Amino acid sequence: MSASTSPSRLPFLNRDHSILAFNERVMDWARRSEVPLLERLRYLGIVSSNLDEFFEVRMAPQLSAFKANEQRGLYTAQTYAEISAKVHELVAAQYAIYNDALLPLLEKKGIKLVAHGERNQRQRRWVKDYFQNEVQPLLMPVGLDPAHPFPQVANKSLNFIVRLTGKDAFGRENEIAIVKVPRILPRFLRMPPVKGSKQAHFVSISSLIRSHLADLFPGRQVTEFSQFRVTRHSDLAVDEEEVKNLRTALRKGLQQRHYGEALRLEVSAGCSQHLLDFLQSQFNLPVDALYRAPGPVNLVRLNQLIDQVDAPALRFERYNAGWPTQLVPGQSYFERLREGDVLVHQPYESFDAVLAFLREAVEDPDVLAIKQTIYRTGAKSQLMELLREAVRRGKEVTAVVELKARFDEEANISYAERLESVGAQVVYGVVGLKTHAKMLLITRREDGRLRRYAHLSTGNYNPGTAKLYTDMSYLTADEALTSDLEQVFLHLASQNRLPKLNKVLLAPFHLHKAMIEKVDMVTAAARAGKPARIVLKMNALTDEPMCRALAQASQAGVKVDLIIRGACILPVQLPGVTDNVQVRSIIGRLLEHSRVFYFQADDVEEVWLSSADWMNRNMLRRVELAWPVTDPALRQRVIEECLSVSLSDTRDAWLLLPDGRYVAASTTVSAKARAKLVSGQAILMERHGSKG
Repeated sequence: MSASTSPSRLPFLNRDHSILAFNERVMDWARRSEVPLLERLRYLGIVSSNLDEFFEVRMAPQLSAFKANEQRGLYTAQTYAEISAKVHELVAAQYAIYNDALLPLLEKKGIKLVAHGERNQRQRRWVKDYFQNEVQPLLMPVGLDPAHPFPQVANKSLNFIVRLTGKDAFGRENEIAIVKVPRILPRFLRMPPVKGSKQAHFVSISSLIRSHLADLFPGRQVTEFSQFRVTRHSDLAVDEEEVKNLRTALRKGLQQRHYGEALRLEVSAGCSQHLLDFLQSQFNLPVDALYRAPGPVNLVRLNQLIDQVDAPALRFERYNAGWPTQLVPGQSYFERLREGDVLVHQPYESFDAVLAFLREAVEDPDVLAIKQTIYRTGAKSQLMELLREAVRRGKEVTAVVELKARFDEEANISYAERLESVGAQVVYGVVGLKTHAKMLLITRREDGRLRRYAHLSTGNYNPGTAKLYTDMSYLTADEALTSDLEQVFLHLASQNRLPKLNKVLLAPFHLHKAMIEKVDMVTAAARAGKPARIVLKMNALTDEPMCRALAQASQAGVKVDLIIRGACILPVQLPGVTDNVQVRSIIGRLLEHSRVFYFQADDVEEVWLSSADWMNRNMLRRVELAWPVTDPALRQRVIEECLSVSLSDTRDAWLLLPDGRYVAASTTVSAKARAKLVSGQAILMERHGSKG
């Protein structure tokens, strides 16, 4: 690209390819010999889970363009073929790691998946007994004929297709049968130990069933069979303008989600062409959508095997999150927040502190009202029980429940109903917009007046993911900030116009424009010869106007450091355009999730925390928050722990190249530095971890 190229004509990187490149980086952890063996297996499962979601959410328009053989938006038959080729390459690498590296290493450690041909007589008897007593009663093989057409096969469910010889009970030669495997059955079973052996022997449910398929078809012979799994389009689309009751409409949509358009077919590696052709015609899928799996068709379920192995040496050393450095156990949160704001850096510091804040509010007789947004809270939520208890204690509880949190819809509908059943005020935000902001507002009577306290977060109110995701929790009694949050809650409930806010930036109203203005502010400082710097940390960067603003900043001489875990469409190191832009991705033991925005323009230095990534949907089709960190000490802590530590990482960091590929940062440093690689996550775990 020439130096005269305008940022308005940037050749953006392909978003889908960027997502797949992220999964390649995740898979690298399954390759690393220094990573504990069971954790390497878990990373393979994470990649499989990510690919499932990729197909469920991203592949429908690609396949549609392919089938129509015409351009539909950004998608064509060619883009579908290119994406499919990349996924096939990724899946092949997955199974190579699984079969050639991890299974042999597991066997050396005494953990073995025992195939039918390897089982001794005692194990075969156990497998047969288990099949007859626990599995066969739940199986209902369906022989296909005009009265029994191909059955509905649910999204991501395990099934068998069987080819038979001989005749059925009515003298017909219907040769194809389908066997659905109920989700309730465990996918991996630990067999009784061999006497005198310390080995842990396992059998997969697919291997167990295939060993006894003939038992399901007495009087006939099974000549061919294969396990198979179909991935379907699962992004719920509900016209909120048309429906009268969003909750009812979503519930109906959830029932249909399991049977959306087929997008991918996975079969056993040894599946015959005859059976493959039959399945392909049933699901109306092109050849590129077919995947032969030399192993379990669903590597995500390997977590069930991992959880049954008692081998601490094969797992990450247990990490115990420390209590937040700014909090004293037992001290009243209200008393502490009157002294100043508090940061909790999760999961290095314990999310239990956030739950304790809510618990104190629930139990405090002077607290009158609690308002909270609910996006993802986990299947069994302490937070929900605390809100219900608050209602029972006579407090006014308002919950803004996001019913359309992808793949959490069912849990959130249930939470909404449970909160309403005890008298909480439940609202569903603004029609057409997801409420993704994470905020909790507490109103308390003190000395004859009302005072507000708040919690804001870059992450979710989920105690489970709070142990795995890096996020910033922000506790405050700042009157300007809490007043803004009161207005945001009123807006979400009443849908009245927002008044001018003091500190908070709110999407879809202000956030997009304000962030571009911040970049422009830094760009102007650089053009005036003043100090200028931008450092941004987020999960994804896919908004084109924001990318163009960053390219203009780079052209003006601004050093732009982007810490983007996942998809990034901004090309780097384009001469005269993005030479000053560096993009790095941190893939570590923990999932990088915090959103932190740093802008320096001359003597102005701003740090913002946010619930939003720089994606078009986040800025213009969601309710998102960003708020400034104004306390100098807290601001410096955010800079150091979220930004500087990531920029110094040489072990878990990957650097984006101009062609969209990533290279490990460890390969770009000197031999001396390579001997002592730096992990930002390890530094923070050491700094904040509980020593007890």
